[in-house]
Amino acid sequence: MPKRTDIKKIMVLGSGPIIIGQAAEFDYSGTQACMALREEGYEVVLVNSNPATIMTDTDIADRVYLEPLTVESVSRIMRQEYPDALLPTLGGQIGLNLAIALHESGILDELGIELLGTKLSAIDQAEDREKFKELMLQLNEPIPASKTVNTVAEALEFAEMIGYPVIVRPAFTMGGTGGGLCDTPAELEEIAANGLDLSPATQCLIEKSIMGYKEIEFEVMRDSANNAMVVCSMENFDPVGIHTGDSIVVAPTQTLTDREYQMLRDCSLKLIRALKIEGGCNVQLALDPNSFKYNVIEVNPRVSRSSALASKATGYPIAKMAAKIAVGLTLDEIKNPVTQTTYAEFEPALDYVVAKIPRWPFDKFAQADRTLGTQMKATGEVMAIGRNLEEALQKAVRSLEIDEKDLLSPRVAKASDEELEKKLVHAQDDRLFYLAEAFRRGYTLQEVHEFTKINLYYLDIVKHIIELEAELKEHPNELACLKEAKYYGFSDYTIAKLWDTTTEKIRALRKENQILPVYKMVDTCAAEFESHTPYFYSSYDLENESHPSAKESILVIGSGPIRIGQGVEFDYATVHSVKAIQKLGYEAIVMNSNPETVSTDFSVSDKLYFEPLDLEDVLNVIDLEQPKGVIVQFGGQTAINLAAGLEANGVNVLGTAVADLDRAEDRELFDQVIKQLGLKQPVGKTAMSEAEVLACAHEIGYPVLVRPSYVLGGRAMEIVNNDEELTQYLAENAYLAKEHPILVDAYLEGYECEVDAICDGKDVLIPGIMEHIEQAGVHSGDSMAVYPAQSFDQNVKDQIEDATKKLAVALKCIGIMNIQFIVHKGEVYVLEVNPRASRTVPFLSKITDIKMTQVATQVILGKTLKELGYDSGIYPESEMIHVKAPVFSFNKLADVDSLLGPEMKSTGEVMGSDHSFEKALYKAFIGANMKLPANGSVLFTVKDKDKQQALALAKRFAKIGYRIFATAGTAEFLNENGLHTMTVAKIGQAKPGILDVLQNNEVDIVINTMDHDQEKVSDGFVIRQTAIEHNIALLTSFDTVDALLKALENRSFSTTAL
Repeated sequence: MPKRTDIKKIMVLGSGPIIIGQAAEFDYSGTQACMALREEGYEVVLVNSNPATIMTDTDIADRVYLEPLTVESVSRIMRQEYPDALLPTLGGQIGLNLAIALHESGILDELGIELLGTKLSAIDQAEDREKFKELMLQLNEPIPASKTVNTVAEALEFAEMIGYPVIVRPAFTMGGTGGGLCDTPAELEEIAANGLDLSPATQCLIEKSIMGYKEIEFEVMRDSANNAMVVCSMENFDPVGIHTGDSIVVAPTQTLTDREYQMLRDCSLKLIRALKIEGGCNVQLALDPNSFKYNVIEVNPRVSRSSALASKATGYPIAKMAAKIAVGLTLDEIKNPVTQTTYAEFEPALDYVVAKIPRWPFDKFAQADRTLGTQMKATGEVMAIGRNLEEALQKAVRSLEIDEKDLLSPRVAKASDEELEKKLVHAQDDRLFYLAEAFRRGYTLQEVHEFTKINLYYLDIVKHIIELEAELKEHPNELACLKEAKYYGFSDYTIAKLWDTTTEKIRALRKENQILPVYKMVDTCAAEFESHTPYFYSSYDLENESHPSAKESILVIGSGPIRIGQGVEFDYATVHSVKAIQKLGYEAIVMNSNPETVSTDFSVSDKLYFEPLDLEDVLNVIDLEQPKGVIVQFGGQTAINLAAGLEANGVNVLGTAVADLDRAEDRELFDQVIKQLGLKQPVGKTAMSEAEVLACAHEIGYPVLVRPSYVLGGRAMEIVNNDEELTQYLAENAYLAKEHPILVDAYLEGYECEVDAICDGKDVLIPGIMEHIEQAGVHSGDSMAVYPAQSFDQNVKDQIEDATKKLAVALKCIGIMNIQFIVHKGEVYVLEVNPRASRTVPFLSKITDIKMTQVATQVILGKTLKELGYDSGIYPESEMIHVKAPVFSFNKLADVDSLLGPEMKSTGEVMGSDHSFEKALYKAFIGANMKLPANGSVLFTVKDKDKQQALALAKRFAKIGYRIFATAGTAEFLNENGLHTMTVAKIGQAKPGILDVLQNNEVDIVINTMDHDQEKVSDGFVIRQTAIEHNIALLTSFDTVDALLKALENRSFSTTAL
């Protein structure tokens, strides 16, 4: 059927801020969809609240609205734009839930807007547990025994009937939020109560657990002509019981017999046809390893996280196809844009193995609960491709950028047998390393299988890696061994460790003996017929399929997996850098290991290498491609950390020279620069041992800020007030202190701001100053920020401009750099310089209309700012006011303290823009998913020295009609000052206690500034944790509260007696 002509304008919904369970993969699918629809000649209107994404770029859609994803806000846009249709299936669960809400509000019918792709009835049938169950019974497909409940009592009754263990799945939530596995009635009571609380429909599904089954996923496509096909089959390394987003995943399926595969394939296609889904769909199945019994776990009637993985693993862009199917095209009419020869109805065939490993945030949250279950905890993922599973697995492990670069973990080697067995039974993020250790200690396959229920085939793969390790140890410097080890994915670093030599020597030995990788093409059809893609992976095989072109090329290093402190904004920078390189007539080559991103899409660069961002792998690509140079400024800390190694190997690092990068990163050298320029900075010292740290702290005077140098996103950074806290800090971070020098700084109170400067060695362009709303001490990634700056006078701005120009020129910056300042009593102090693009680049690019990454790339490649039409200095400020608010995922991470401090904890951000500061603030709060009623109640729990400030804020809350609750001490103080305050008992005292008030959702906002204690039982911690579990807005900084009040006051009328 040809495409529809009755539709002209289509609105696409984005997925909002990045949170755990919904990362960059929806930026990828949204971008793909918009491009596909415009290719077909439709006008596209995009709505999203996340400024760090590529899909919110003005050239992706005809019109882009950066507005909160709420019914109210999207309805306003619809009344301005009058789209003919709405496409909601590419914005993750957020887009789907919003489409349902818009339909229920009646605006779609009123304006005659049609839903494209999957019909609402189909979405409802797949999402609503009861309707899905009825459909399965009709189709005669098996599902686990289950029942939908609305109360805890019903849950307990049903569990009694079917027997424990049971799984709780709340309806309409993301990434399994609020769910879990329960072995006893007590556990069920707790988890079900929490799940009902978090489900928008107050319903949960209680189902019989099928732990230990194999978990299989199929990505399927269907069009309006009822053609259906499988794009990719995937198998979880871990058995059922661990959320797919948290499991190691292998594609294509490895352990299924032909009969099992066909049986599950038939089932998946039968389901998508029965649901009449048009577009992409993800089916999860469980298979009993000992019989042909299987169960359908769930169907996601939308493009999911696995779709990004499946697209990259097979070379078949699912989101692009889904968008075209939505406007009426069929699979047998669409060509696959990657190969440009095959049609979309051709099922991809793979002649390689793909492994995905999740990237968890536990390096940041050492105190967090690391156990994996039905609730997702990973922030991102890496993917690796190999000719065998051993190779793919080992490559994926070194792509993770954690402390371990291979399966030899010294920490794990120290564990006792008892600890080891415990770690095998209760899965945590590091279970893979314990598996390896178990085989080193001689446990048999059968024993490990008993502990883990992991399939014997996968255990055998890990065992094989360990056997190769032992063989390497026994035969040092033997070429046959080296060849075999490389074929199975061992890195030079690991071989060097086992042979007790250096990585450089192994590299030299390989080159001498021509043991070099070749690059294979992902051709989508297992070389069955002629098909070419610009997409490669390495392997120690025979024939090389990647041939360098005659054109001069530039290699851009991506940023690896998404984690806290390094998010989708670097992917944004990478893509823009590529655009600029292509404009200047070079060939752009991208290297990255993250399958969720736009930068690893084949339509972005001229050539893509899907490889770990490890020095060895990067050098191998450079040896083959011989690029003119390498750009490292846009891949976050990951790429910057490669700079020195690349230069040592004679590679041309473009932009700021490596020695100058070091002057910005190295404390001592940086201090010299500051002194030469006569700029101010907080007093600081570097210490190499525990005693030195204490001595420095005494010399500077408390409070001080302590942190290790050369780490990412403020890891292990803390404000310390006395000797006792400092000794505790050192004890907890002892392992970091061994490897990194510790920096000790005076802590100044004041307001922070940051600038991103583009410098060509002479002129310095400053697109804008971002002022932070929270005061110093909160990490820049976690604090709300506003542009243009609201509270700085011209004098402060001049000081900032002057310091930025001096620093950029003195540090010989070519390209882009980020500088953070603190304004203390009207004076500007320099906090730190990052010689790379930072997280504010996409935000500032969108609101100042300077494509910063593109300008910086052109400067790196030799253009001057004057040639590009820019003057030196601060760019004229915009009329509109833009506010950035951070978004956190604490509800997914138990035991992580949510008190904001110098260590970054947010996973994403949203933007609110309007003509007044207050309105922009309100939009940012709403976009960050804080529900703010016009009148409600607020709970204060503050430490004694904060009472005076709390009083001023409480008075303002009372004025706009909020009821005020507080704990005994605070309540007494507020009542004395004439405010009507309700008293709540502290934890463990009489009823109504503070936790009861929170659990019964009697308050809308919690303000808590109680001190940070590492103990998990401290009152402040418990209060914050409870508020988060019940989705109550929680603020831990008075500056945020002040901003929130401004937003609320702006919306209410004042009432005062005469």
